Amino acid sequence: MAKIERFEDLQVWKLAFEIANDVYDLSSREPFSRDFALRDQMRRSAISVFSNIAEGFERDGNKEFINFLAIAKGSCGELRTQILFANRRGYITEQEIVGLLDRLRQASNQISGFQRYLRNNEFKGRKFV
Repeated sequence: MAKIERFEDLQVWKLAFEIANDVYDLSSREPFSRDFALRDQMRRSAISVFSNIAEGFERDGNKEFINFLAIAKGSCGELRTQILFANRRGYITEQEIVGLLDRLRQASNQISGFQRYLRNNEFKGRKFV
């Protein structure tokens, strides 16, 4: 595996970043944009995924990174639930949520795989060198 120097190089971070951008686009349309509580909570959830991946990476220790990945994974689940609710409210169509939900499941799976890798890796991070 190639050494990753920056969180911006992580595929899962890139995926989460793009998902958040899509959530912002979808939640900017009427009438969704007027449901301030749901719109804002979905945006916070979406931002939380890539932000926690980045913060965990920058902590320089595997244990902390694994913890932040767990938070990011939780935010993936939270966002999936909110997307389903937005669909039920008529803010997002079935066609729009299918790809978004698939990408969120993919991000969640990638996060889980990354956590496994970090748990099994002998290198514990630059913080402990």
